[in-house]
Amino acid sequence: MIKFEQVTFAYRDGEPVLRDLSLEVPRGQFLGVIGPNGAGKSTVVRLALGLVQPSGGRVLLDGADVGRIGRRAFARAVAAVTQEEALEFPFTAMEVVLMGRTAHLGPLGFERASDVAAAERAMAETGVAHLASRPLHALSGGERKRVLLARALAQDPQVLVLDEPAAALDIRHQVAIFDLLAERHRRGVTVIVVVHDLNLAAAYCERLLLLEPGGRAALGTVEEILTWSRVREAFGVDVYVGVNEITGHRFLIPMSRLTGAKR
Repeated sequence: MIKFEQVTFAYRDGEPVLRDLSLEVPRGQFLGVIGPNGAGKSTVVRLALGLVQPSGGRVLLDGADVGRIGRRAFARAVAAVTQEEALEFPFTAMEVVLMGRTAHLGPLGFERASDVAAAERAMAETGVAHLASRPLHALSGGERKRVLLARALAQDPQVLVLDEPAAALDIRHQVAIFDLLAERHRRGVTVIVVVHDLNLAAAYCERLLLLEPGGRAALGTVEEILTWSRVREAFGVDVYVGVNEITGHRFLIPMSRLTGAKR
């Protein structure tokens, strides 16, 4: 569904953040994007959404260049939660979530009962129904994040692209958000998510894209990517890699140099 063909990207007057990145995300896959700060994770999101154009190569959605797809058609297929949301007016949480229905509105642009129902359902799923009449700017960072996720879910997309959707959330809400993503994935929705918490990535993602500074990248299963050597090389820290006896998922525990832990 989403394909990067030898994509290179550099910000103005800078070294390339991504170099010749080739990546295929088939329909219905749950892909986690991980890596240290500055490795290009958010850049992958911006490229996938057509917010920036590659310096070289192409980004495709179902074979079409994302930069050439009309925004309305694109929004019917792809929903996003990014780190940077510029909402200048004092919209309520419900108004923000209803924005996710824009691409589905009729010629007159008015919400129908089905659009309101979709928004209410998404707000209930993300635990923000009680905030419907509150202005977005009056919400906490975690509440805002959940409202923006509700907007994406209300969009009823084929693809969800998310940049740190669980940031600023407590552990209960982190699990709830990733459970929601997993549920959408089970329905056949393609999920691409940037995640800093490697344990969340290990528990929920099918495949991982590991980015490193300098444009290096590795793609593989959780077992192939989350090894002691790969994590140490990418993040510069020793970790203990174990297997949860209940779930069978990998988990990682950082090993502090201050305690004299040895590899």
